[in-house]
Amino acid sequence: MKQRARFLRTAAVGSVALTIVLSLSACGGDSGGSAGGGSGEIHVLVYGDATNKVEKRLVESFNKTSKVKVVLDTIPGADYQAKLQTIINSKQAPDVFFNWGGGSIKPYVDAGLLMPLDDFIAKDPGLKSNFLPSVFNTAVVDGKPYGIPMRGTQPVMLFNNQAVLQEAGISAPKTWDDLLAAVKTLKAKGKTPIALGGGDKWPTQMWFQYAYDRVAGPELFQKVLDGDKSAWESTDSKKALGMLKELIDAGAFGTNYDSVKFTDGGSPALVATGKAAFELMGSWEYATLQDAYPDFVKKDLGYGTFPTVEGGKGDPDNLAGNTNNFYSVLKNTEHPEAVADFLKLMYSDEFVEAQLEVGNLPTTSNTPAFLDRSANPDYSKFQYDLVKKAPTFQLSWDQAFPPAATTTLHTAIQQFFNGQIDADGFIKAMQALPAA
Repeated sequence: MKQRARFLRTAAVGSVALTIVLSLSACGGDSGGSAGGGSGEIHVLVYGDATNKVEKRLVESFNKTSKVKVVLDTIPGADYQAKLQTIINSKQAPDVFFNWGGGSIKPYVDAGLLMPLDDFIAKDPGLKSNFLPSVFNTAVVDGKPYGIPMRGTQPVMLFNNQAVLQEAGISAPKTWDDLLAAVKTLKAKGKTPIALGGGDKWPTQMWFQYAYDRVAGPELFQKVLDGDKSAWESTDSKKALGMLKELIDAGAFGTNYDSVKFTDGGSPALVATGKAAFELMGSWEYATLQDAYPDFVKKDLGYGTFPTVEGGKGDPDNLAGNTNNFYSVLKNTEHPEAVADFLKLMYSDEFVEAQLEVGNLPTTSNTPAFLDRSANPDYSKFQYDLVKKAPTFQLSWDQAFPPAATTTLHTAIQQFFNGQIDADGFIKAMQALPAA
């Protein structure tokens, strides 16, 4: 979301394998791979972004008292999922790895690579009871828990540059029609209305998951996940695609969005520097901007929910994004006791406070007690209230489906945005996705 913050990525496997072996060797000293790399070490693999500062802090805290030391390895966000797939069943496999639950880990469960966490939870019930049930259950596969929540919940929100909106004489849009009107006004002012990291592909997907939810409600996508591919042909599906095409044709995203990426800071920079007015992004946008543009965050960063759609079936309070990130454990780790001890940090006061400091929102039962101490209490409370009152929280499409679906999904979304395929072409591509 998360910040994904976002998230299932693709890359060329040949070069990926070499890159990951070299990077993990460099990061981990004696990193013969973990599950485990070397005696007295466990390797924890995480998505590389601004939130790594928190993970480094927790690792340092753990290593002060543990005989078995944690080595933190990171993979740049744009490459994370592809590189994970490359090493997950190799000597370079980590003991513990970052993921999004749901479809992102099911193939590894089916392959027998992951450790069910029942025994950990039996010894320490807090590994389950200290998290919101709806979040914890996202990483339950075939009735067994395979992940412990980490980082925080990551709803996708519509961020804005308040100074740009004020200069243009507009407000953050509450409805789809408001959004179309804002696009027209901003274009006339010479601004790119909406920043989009189309080069990463997954940010483009966020527009689809929300448009579909607002038009059809969460039931349509759930039907798809349950195997009903005819749902893609429905009237609601075609209406959502028609709305998206109208927004694209209005010039909402400019013309160079496929040359821009979120993962290298390109799309957030457009908003922070006033070249664009809006960006639809996971809540990790706050941490990203705070790290690179702290003055902008203090003065001009605005945020809100996705616009409503007149006559739509979706509740305006519905959310889409990442219910949470998770740590999963490789079955063949040499140090399960140390891993279990490390996972306990994910519900500690230290963890909650550190995540709130960078704008993340943990889903632990003790989170509300710390909201006033966050980097931005108003932002944290806004997020918390969104999640608390949301009737449904739809997992991002590319995490709800297994990794094998990612390339087809992202390609179809990009091609529809670029006009290379029409609504019928998009529908056919979606119907060709492998089963969730």
